[in-house]
Amino acid sequence: MDRNWSISFEHEEYEKNVVLIVKDAMEAVRNTAKGYYVNIVTPEGFGNPDNYLTDILQDHFKDRIKTRFIDQCGCGGYVLRVWKEN
Repeated sequence: MDRNWSISFEHEEYEKNVVLIVKDAMEAVRNTAKGYYVNIVTPEGFGNPDNYLTDILQDHFKDRIKTRFIDQCGCGGYVLRVWKEN
């Protein structure tokens, strides 16, 4: 994506499948153009994505990304912002 965007994993199969969240979050980061970010919205049930997603993304993408936990949404999910570095 050649713009900032968001993807939500708060529904259906994601609510009980952290492996699927990790897989699809990695794909979302891959599909984000350099210089932009993707907001990854994760289910409430898994808690803060810094506890299970951030390190995996950092290990895989190394210095090509920066991450920041944003907040818990009013709907209960959590937002992790991932920037693709130039």
